[in-house]
Amino acid sequence: MRGSGGEVSLILGIETSCDDTGAAVVGADMGVRANVVGSQEIVHRRHGGVVPELASRRHSENIIPVIDAAVEEAGVRLADIDLVAVTRGPGLVGSLLVGFVAAKGLAWSLGCPFVGVNHVAAHLWAAVLDSGHPQLPSPAVCLIVSGGHTELIHYRDGRGFYLGGTRDDAAGEAYDKVARLLGLGFPGGPAVDRLAASYRGPLLELPRPMMDSGDFDFSFSGLKTAVALAAESDRDAAGEPNAPRLAASFQAAAVDVLVTKTLAAAERVGAEHLVMAGGVAANSLLRERVEREAPRRGLGLCVPPIHYCTDNAAMVAAAGYRRFGLLGADSLSMDVDPSLGVRRDGGGFDL
Repeated sequence: MRGSGGEVSLILGIETSCDDTGAAVVGADMGVRANVVGSQEIVHRRHGGVVPELASRRHSENIIPVIDAAVEEAGVRLADIDLVAVTRGPGLVGSLLVGFVAAKGLAWSLGCPFVGVNHVAAHLWAAVLDSGHPQLPSPAVCLIVSGGHTELIHYRDGRGFYLGGTRDDAAGEAYDKVARLLGLGFPGGPAVDRLAASYRGPLLELPRPMMDSGDFDFSFSGLKTAVALAAESDRDAAGEPNAPRLAASFQAAAVDVLVTKTLAAAERVGAEHLVMAGGVAANSLLRERVEREAPRRGLGLCVPPIHYCTDNAAMVAAAGYRRFGLLGADSLSMDVDPSLGVRRDGGGFDL
């Protein structure tokens, strides 16, 4: 079997955890040869969020054309692929199954190894893509911040150790809910970011939930509620909610909590680096704050380019290559795990 001895040159990554169909070809040096995303944004926008049944149907239509496009863009043949990596979870079960079936079929037909990847860990490996440094910096505090996850992880000696995470809404989920409240459409994160960046003026006093709790957990549900309450009284001349000020005030509060807790975690564990990944890592204010604060604290900073922050298959390929090097191939009998997360009991886990 090709790749069975560890001699992997090209990895095919497949990502179908939510609404985007992704396929990528990545080299063992973590150089991205191709990264194709079949977006479903138009499909779900009219519903104000992702509809699972529609997502899985569209994945079924997109998966083969997206894989073919990635292989063609990379200038290789399917027969050149040495390892197939696919998101195992967490995610929507119907969406995950589409990618899993395609990945298993390809691995079997090509006679190459197959690995199932933790989507949360994969976001971190986006930080090494095209960087020339195929390993994550260590010791580091890693902030994974996306629509479904807000996690702080201590990465050292090749393993991750859970520090804290959200107790309710993830940061990206709160962004989407605030965007819906303000009539900004879906996806909400980029829309809130753009509107907030356009605002010049005084901000509303909104809460910073759990910022001084002494632990590394997060809560964004109360902040979302505070924005909803503020929208009832903070109106513009036309009597509509003052969307720019509300967006900017919400974003300032959310970013303040994220940055403060991440820096506190880095100080607590003696980290030398800060790694940030996930869809919300593309947020302009969050990137500005960490780029300013990390050097002040003597921390090296590792953040993916914006196009690798959102869900993509290149990060799955990178995480799959790492997993294969540590643990070898997975069995084709492996199943998806929609609730797959990271170990939270203080024990280490492979990243």
